[in-house]
Amino acid sequence: MVGSIEVKSGNSVYSNRSVHNHNGPEEKLDELRHILGKSDGDLLRIVCVGAGAWGSVFAALLQDSYGQFRDKVQIRIWRRSGRAVDRATAEHLFEVINSREDVLRRLIRRCAYLKYVEARLGDRTLYADEILKDGFCLNMIDTPFCPLKVVTNLQEAVWDADLVINGLPSTETREVFKEISKYWKERLTVPIIISLAKGIEAELDPVPHIITPTQMINRATGVPVENILYLGGPNIASEIYNKEYANARICGSEKWRKPLAKFLRQPHFIVWDNSDLVTHEVMGGLKNVYAIGAGMVAALTNESATSKSVYFAHCTSEMIFITYLLTEEPERLAGPLLADTYVTLLKGRNSWYGQMIAKGELSLDMGDSISGKGTIQGVSAVEAFYELLSQSSLNVLHPGDNKPVAPVELCPILKTLYRILIKREQGPMAILQALRDENLNDPRDRIEIAQSHAFYRPSLLGQP
Repeated sequence: MVGSIEVKSGNSVYSNRSVHNHNGPEEKLDELRHILGKSDGDLLRIVCVGAGAWGSVFAALLQDSYGQFRDKVQIRIWRRSGRAVDRATAEHLFEVINSREDVLRRLIRRCAYLKYVEARLGDRTLYADEILKDGFCLNMIDTPFCPLKVVTNLQEAVWDADLVINGLPSTETREVFKEISKYWKERLTVPIIISLAKGIEAELDPVPHIITPTQMINRATGVPVENILYLGGPNIASEIYNKEYANARICGSEKWRKPLAKFLRQPHFIVWDNSDLVTHEVMGGLKNVYAIGAGMVAALTNESATSKSVYFAHCTSEMIFITYLLTEEPERLAGPLLADTYVTLLKGRNSWYGQMIAKGELSLDMGDSISGKGTIQGVSAVEAFYELLSQSSLNVLHPGDNKPVAPVELCPILKTLYRILIKREQGPMAILQALRDENLNDPRDRIEIAQSHAFYRPSLLGQP
C-alpha cells in the first residue's frame, strides 16, 4: 500500500505559501519519494495515460522539471500506436521545425530530421507516437516541447506506476481504466491517480445520477477514492508550456493533495489545493458545455463584447444553479474555478468548435473528434447534463409559474445547446434567440433560487 503521511498545519511544508518557490526540484522530488516510501535505487515511476494536448504538456512539464534525475524518477507517456499523420499535417510540422532553430538542431543531433524531410515530400508516413518521442503532439503541432519517453503497450506503461496521470478524454476514461485494472490485480501497492479529464456521463438507472472521471476510475479499478484526485484550472496547454503564468487547483483528499500540489508547483505554474473535488470536477465538465455556446455567440455577433458578456452572465448562473443540485455547499465560482470557465469560453477548443459550427466551417456530421484538436468533450457533456436534469424525479419549483418543473427548464442555454447539437432541431442562431428572449429572468434570480431552496440531491452523485 502506498504510504500514509501526517499533514501538519501552520508552517508545514505542505502549506500553500510562496516559501515553496525556494525548494529546488530535487528537494521536492526527494520529499515525494520519502512520502511514498521509496528507497535508494527504487525509481518513482510516473506515467501519463493519454497524449492529447494537455496530457502531453503535463508530461513534458514533469520531464523538464524532474527528468534529469534519472536515478530517482522515470517519466513516461502512453498513447495508442498506429495513428498516421496526414500529408498536410506533416508539411506544416516541417515548417514548424524549420522555424525553430533549437528544435531543428535537436532533431539533427538525434538523427531524427531526415524522416520529417521524407514525410514533407510524401515519401514516408509519420505516426503520432513517433513524433511524440521527438516532442510533437498531433493536437498541438505549433508548440514543440521536450522529447518524451513514449510507451504504446498499456500494460508495460502502468503495471508498476506509482503516480498515474489521466490525460484521456472523459469519453475514453472508463474503457481504458477498465483495461488497466486487469494489470493491477497482482499489485501489492496502490497507485495515486491525478485526473485531468473534464466531462461527465449520465446514468438514469436505478436513479438519475452523474459519473465523473474520478468516479469512473474508482469503479473501473477499485483504487480508493482518497488516492484519486482532480487537477484543473485556467490552462491552455500551449501557453502553459511556453511559460505563460498560470495557476491550477488539485482537489481531493488532504492526504495527497497537499504534497502533490507542492510537487507539481513551478515558478510559472502555481498549483493550490482544495478539498471540493465534486464542484471542481463538475465545473470542469460544465464549462465545456457553455464554451461551445460562447463560441457560437462570438461568431454570430462578430465578437460583440456586449453579447458575450450577456452570455457569460447567463451561462455562469446556470452553472452555479446546477452545482447546487450536486453538492450541498459548492465552492464559489471564483478564483481558478472562475478563471478556468473564463479562459475556456474565451479560447479553448470547445469555444473554437462553437465558432466553426456557427460559421459553417464545420458540420455536426463530422462528429466530436476533430483532426488537430482532439475530442470536443463539450458535445457529450451537453447530452449528459440535459438527460440528467430533464428527469421529473428531480423536479424543482418554478419561480414564475409556481409549479414543479424539471431543473433543465430553468437552464434555457443548456436546453438550446441540446436542441442545436444533439437533436439538431435548430441552427446556431437559436443561441442568440435564447439570450434575447424578453421573458428571460435576471441571472441573479436563478442563483437566488438555488441558494434559498433545498435543491441538493445526493442521489445525483450516486449517494444515498
